Amino acid sequence: MIKLGDYNTLRIVKRVDFGLYLEGDNEDEILLPQRYVTDDMHIGDMLEVFLYLDHDERLVATTERPLAKVGEFAYLECAWTNEYGAYLKWGLMKDLFCPFREQKQRMERGHTYYVYVMEDEKTHRLMATAKVERYQKTTGRERALDFAEQLLRHLYENDGYCKLNDHSPAEAIAAQFGVSKKAFKQAVGDLYRRHLITIGDDGLHLV
Repeated sequence: MIKLGDYNTLRIVKRVDFGLYLEGDNEDEILLPQRYVTDDMHIGDMLEVFLYLDHDERLVATTERPLAKVGEFAYLECAWTNEYGAYLKWGLMKDLFCPFREQKQRMERGHTYYVYVMEDEKTHRLMATAKVERYQKTTGRERALDFAEQLLRHLYENDGYCKLNDHSPAEAIAAQFGVSKKAFKQAVGDLYRRHLITIGDDGLHLV
């Protein structure tokens, strides 16, 4: 089943002048534009791509990796605004829309905001909301993921650096953040897998 706003592994079925077509649901084909095609991609290969809607609201594939997918939180910079809302940089050619109704305060160009990436239930378009509280979990693994966003916020507020890493003593982690070493390591692993941080002997660094 195709997942919009997420990574999908799809088979290459056709080559055209303007890109590759990938196999979708119900015999529908999804375009991977030529700008993302490399010489090692061949018909029949399985390819991991991110799926979103282009400027004409058509389903399209990309090999670019956004800063967050549907169901994830991220700090995103506002690229521009218009009479409908704000458009946030999230690592893809098409900026992510955040309508006024989903903003806590009017977003301004050049400012960074903590948002949740979602699919609009009515239009099925991808969008962001700054009203993140209703999506934040408070138990188990979700709690660790919530701390990942807290750790990310700490990095943004401290010049992209945290002196602790996953080898730091549990006491130092608890003193700094009030969480267990296990929760800290899970958060570090989550941010690392999302390509948001690097881990060094001297601590954590924002990418």
